[in-house]
Amino acid sequence: MRRTIAGLDVHTSRDDLAGLEVLLWHHGSPQTGAILPPVRAAADAHGLAVVSVARPAYAGSPRQAGRTVADVAAGLRPVLGALGVASLISVGASGGGPHALACAAAMPGLVRAVITFASPAPFTGEDAWFAGMQAPGGLRAAAEGEQARRRFAQTDEFDAASFVDADYAALRGEWVALGADASAAEALGPDGLIDDDLAFTRPWGFDLARVSASVLLVHGERDRVIPPAHARMLAAALPDATLDLHPDDGHVSVLRRLDAALDALRR
Repeated sequence: MRRTIAGLDVHTSRDDLAGLEVLLWHHGSPQTGAILPPVRAAADAHGLAVVSVARPAYAGSPRQAGRTVADVAAGLRPVLGALGVASLISVGASGGGPHALACAAAMPGLVRAVITFASPAPFTGEDAWFAGMQAPGGLRAAAEGEQARRRFAQTDEFDAASFVDADYAALRGEWVALGADASAAEALGPDGLIDDDLAFTRPWGFDLARVSASVLLVHGERDRVIPPAHARMLAAALPDATLDLHPDDGHVSVLRRLDAALDALRR
C-alpha cells in the first residue's frame, strides 16, 4: 500500500500496522521507496510487516535541501508514530545503511536491532575513505559541495567494473527489482542521489556511540562500491556490532544474505 504520511511517500506491506513488529527498509541510492519482492518475501518468512519510505527528493517525497542523515531519521519518527508500529528492525542497504543506524540513535525505544548491507562509514575527510572504490567520483565531488556534485551529475556514467560477476547474477535473478527501482528513480531526476551523497560526506548529525541496539554489519569482501574497510570502521565505532563478512560477495550479491541476517536475530 502506498500513502503520504508527514509529507513523505510511504509504502507498507499491510494496511494496518498497529502493534506489529516491522522491518523498516532503507533503500540504497537512488530509490523510489517501493517495497522490493525479496524484501517482502524475507519479512513474510519471519512474521514481519514492511515499511519503506522514499527519502526526501525521491519519488513522491519533496526535497529537503541540506538534509543530514539524522534529519531523515527525524522525519521518519512521525511516520512510524502514525502507523502505530510496536517495534522495528531497521535494515539498510548501501546508502540506506547510515539511515538505518540513524533511526536506532533517534528512536532507541522503538528500534530493537539494526542490519546493514554494504553501508558506508562516516566520512573522515581523508583520502583513505575512498580507497578501494572503483568509481568514487560522485562522493569525491560531494565532499567539495553541492555545486561540484551537480556538475558531476551532468557527465556521470555507471562504471560497469563497480560490480563483480556475483552482483550481476543477483541483478538478473532474485534482486532484479533492485535494478528496475534504481532506474525508475534515476528517470525522476538526480536530486535525491545528489542529496544522499552530500549527506554521506558531511557530518551525519548523530554519534554512532548513541546506537544502543545490536547491529549486524553484513558486507562483501569483493565490494568495489563501498569497500569492506567501511564495515570495519563502523564495527570499531558502534557499541554493540557484529561484523559479518562474505569473501565471495560484492555490493549487490551480499543482499542474498537478508534471510540469514534475520535468522541471526533469533539466536
